[in-house]
Amino acid sequence: MIISAKKVPKYEPSMEFVERKGKGHPDTICDGISEKLSVALSKYYLEKTGRILHHNVDKAILVGGQARAWFGGGEVIEPIYLMLVGRAIGRLDKEDTVPIGRLAVTAAKSYIKENLRYLDTESHLIVDYRIKQGSIDLVKNFEAGNDIPLANDTSFGVGFYPMTDAEKLALETEKFINSEEGKKIFPQVGEDIKVMALRHEKEIKLTIAAAMISKLIKNKEDYLEIKRQLSIKVLELSSEITKMKVDLVINGADKPEKDIFYLTVTGTSAENGDDGQVGRGNRANGLITPFRPMSLEATAGKNPISHTGKLYSVLAMDIAKKLVEENKHISNANVYMLSQIGSPITEPQSVYVEASADISDEAVSSYAEGIVKESLQEAPKLWLKILEGNVSLY
Repeated sequence: MIISAKKVPKYEPSMEFVERKGKGHPDTICDGISEKLSVALSKYYLEKTGRILHHNVDKAILVGGQARAWFGGGEVIEPIYLMLVGRAIGRLDKEDTVPIGRLAVTAAKSYIKENLRYLDTESHLIVDYRIKQGSIDLVKNFEAGNDIPLANDTSFGVGFYPMTDAEKLALETEKFINSEEGKKIFPQVGEDIKVMALRHEKEIKLTIAAAMISKLIKNKEDYLEIKRQLSIKVLELSSEITKMKVDLVINGADKPEKDIFYLTVTGTSAENGDDGQVGRGNRANGLITPFRPMSLEATAGKNPISHTGKLYSVLAMDIAKKLVEENKHISNANVYMLSQIGSPITEPQSVYVEASADISDEAVSSYAEGIVKESLQEAPKLWLKILEGNVSLY
């Protein structure tokens, strides 16, 4: 294992783009359902065998339906189609077949019921699945890691800390709009929220796409008033997060003079032609940040025991946070981790740390090495937090 660290200038670019896709966005729906299925499989395996067995259900595609929405009402004409794809142990012995189909359909409907108030799981959604047995070599590699799991893949995870004002603003804005409090204030706003923050120097432009629930809005005047009130609330929230000037645009494609509004029946654009896929949305920290170190690795749905694409994404974030929060001399940190398939997850090929600090390179390296080694020892227990839902994955 190679652990190296380098002192770098503080992260202060003149411009940032930051995106956050909310829980009702088609991509996030795919992430959420895939992860829910992984957790369901893990718990089933634990109950039946005492351990989590090999699985990776990290592929899913959502095909948008067709709907017509109008002020005061609407209808779904063609349901959303969801296909769950992956690999999983399907038979425990000659007598015990794992009910993968039931688990898949239940996971999908459960996510929808928990997160989208107006999407009916019986009439608005079709759930399909194609989940097969994993390859012999990967299954055996998985089973070989009795004490310390062996890496299921050669993959990398990255993380950084802390977040900038633009990153916090994108994240917290979506979380507020989709929170219980947000929905009490604005029940007419659906769950498909996309927030894009553009920061240039000391100014932030925030663009929000918010699917509106058609049956809860009387007319265009009502719609525009809801947008106005939502703008006021978001700008209030912004003032608590940043001192920078914030400009806000909500549903920028609206054209009231042409009767064009972002109306939906179900609160998600998935009802009318917008499609989704696992891994196209938020990274493990909940954001899409092209100015930062990023991985294309999808964390949702991967097994929580040995898939380093998942585990290292979480660990890299945790290590970066520890470096900054536990050492007053370090103000920013980036962490990059690379696994080797077949090696213990506690022994990555390489861990590389970049830190903004007011101490020497040697001191940064020494401190980073200690934090990395300490964090890696916790890797075999990370699955417990994942199953409890206490880890950010998308």
